[in-house]
Amino acid sequence: MPLLATTPVEKMTGPYPRRWWALIVLCLSLLIVVMANTSLIVAAPAMTADLGLSSSDLQWVIDGYTVPYAALMLVLGAIGDKYSRRGALVTGLVVFAGGSVMGSLVHETGPVIAARAIMGVGAAVVMPATLSLLVAMFPRNERARAITAWTATSGLAIAVGPLVAGWLLGDHAWGSTFLVNVPVAVLAVIGALLLVPPSRAAGMGRIDYVGGLLSIVSVGSLVYATIEGPHFGWGAGPVTAAVVAGVGLVAFVAWELRHPQPMLDVRRFLQRPFSGSMLAVLFFFFGTYGAIYYSTQFLQFVLGYGALETGVRLLPLAGAVFVGAAVTGRLTPKLGVKAMIGSGMVIGTVGVFLLALVDEGSTYSGFLAPMLLLGLAIGLSVSPATDTIMGSFPESELGVGGGANDTALELGGSLGIAVLGSLLGTAYRDELADLVAGRLPAAALDTAQDSVGAGLAVAEHLAKNPSAGPQQARALADAVHEAFAHGVATTSLTGGIIMAVGTVIVLAVLPGRRAAARPRPADEPAPARDAEYSDSAH
Repeated sequence: MPLLATTPVEKMTGPYPRRWWALIVLCLSLLIVVMANTSLIVAAPAMTADLGLSSSDLQWVIDGYTVPYAALMLVLGAIGDKYSRRGALVTGLVVFAGGSVMGSLVHETGPVIAARAIMGVGAAVVMPATLSLLVAMFPRNERARAITAWTATSGLAIAVGPLVAGWLLGDHAWGSTFLVNVPVAVLAVIGALLLVPPSRAAGMGRIDYVGGLLSIVSVGSLVYATIEGPHFGWGAGPVTAAVVAGVGLVAFVAWELRHPQPMLDVRRFLQRPFSGSMLAVLFFFFGTYGAIYYSTQFLQFVLGYGALETGVRLLPLAGAVFVGAAVTGRLTPKLGVKAMIGSGMVIGTVGVFLLALVDEGSTYSGFLAPMLLLGLAIGLSVSPATDTIMGSFPESELGVGGGANDTALELGGSLGIAVLGSLLGTAYRDELADLVAGRLPAAALDTAQDSVGAGLAVAEHLAKNPSAGPQQARALADAVHEAFAHGVATTSLTGGIIMAVGTVIVLAVLPGRRAAARPRPADEPAPARDAEYSDSAH
C-alpha cells in the first residue's frame, strides 16, 4: 500500500481499507474547529482584561468566528464536492491555522475579531468536508458507527476546549489558546495526505453560485441580526439585517425551486425524516450551547473557579456524550431514529429545566446532573439525526449535505447563545437594580449591570475606595451573585420551555418507525430494508 493515499474513493472496487484511520484524521480536524468556540468561553475574562473589551467587543470576538462559519458552509461544501473534498479539508485547515497564528500575535480588538473571522472561514471549509469524506469512505452498514464517532468528537470538544484553554492560561497569555490550534492543524494536514483518499462528486454539473450567494446573504444576515438585536437593541442595523435575511430566504427558495441544479433542493424539506432531523439539530444545539455558555460563567464568576478548574468540571459532560453514543449505536437499529432523537431531546430538555433550580447558594453539584443529562442527550440524538440528514443526499451532494447539517448545528448554537444570553443579561440587570437600588451611584450601577464580570470588577474597585470599604464591596458582590443566579434560573426556565416546544414539533414531524423509510438518493440503489434496521444485521 503506498505511503500517500492517492486512489480516489470513486475508483475503488471495495471499501477503503484504511477508512478507520482516516476517520481519526477527520475527527481531529473537527475537534479543533469546535474547540475554537468552546475554549474562548474560559479565555474571555483574560482577553477582556488585557484588551479592555466592552460587552459588544467581546460578543464580536466570539461571533466573528460564528458568522462566516454558519454562512459559508453550504457553498463551500458544494465547492468541495465538485473539485476535491480532501483538498477542501486541507485548504480549510491551512486557513484555520493561519487565522490562529494571527490571533495569537495581535493585541487590538479589531485584528482579533478579523483573526477569528479568518478562522471561521477555514472552519466553514473543514466542517462539511469531514462529513462528506466520512460518508464517501464508509459503506452504508458502517456509516452510522462512523457518524457516532464524529458526533462524540463534537461533544468531547465542548468539554475539552475549556479544559485545554484553562491549562494554557495557567502559565501563558490568552494568545496561547489560539496558537495551540496550529500543531494540531499541521498534524491533521499530514494525516489527510497520508490516510484520507481523494474524493469528488462524479458527474456534478455547474455550481449554483446564485443560490449559494443568496444562502450566504440569508444565513449571514440572520446570524448577525440574532447576535446584535437581542444583546444591543433592535436599531437600524439588526432590523435591516433581519429584513434582508427574510427577503433573502424567500428569494433563495424561489430560485432553488426553478433552478435545474439547485445548490440545495428545498423540496427535501417536504421529506419528514430530513426536515425533522434538521429541526432536531437546530433546537438541540439552541438549548445545549446556551446552557453551557451561562453555566460556565456561573462556575467562574459566582463559584470562583479558575479557567482550568472550570474545564475539569465540564469533563463529566464529555464522558456522558460517549455513554450516549455507545447506547445510541446499539439501540437505534432496534428502536428507530425517532425514538432515539426524541429520547435525547427529552433528556436534554430536562437538563435545561434543572438549571432553573439554581440560586445564589448553588454549588457545582447543582450543575453536575444537568451537564450529565446534556452530554447524554448529545450522544443519543445527534448521531441518528446527522445520519438521517446525510442519507438524504446523493453522492454528488455530500458536501452540501454536510453543510446543511452543520449550518443547522451552528445556527442553533448561535441562536441559543444570543437569545438565552440576552434573556440572561436582561434578568441580571433588572434583579441587580432591585437589589442595590439607592445604595450605589448611578454610574457605578450602570457599569455593574453590563455583565457579571463588570459587577464584580466594580465591587473590587469599591473595596479599594476608602469612602466605601470592604463591607459595601462585599454587599455588592453578593448582590451580583444573587442577580446572576436569578438570571440563570429565569433563562433556564425559558430555555427549557423552548426546548420542550421544539421536542414536540420534532416528534410531530418525524415519521413513525414503519413510515420512516430513508429518503433514497437518486444515484443509490434501493436498500433491502429500512435504514433504521440497516445496522442490525452487522
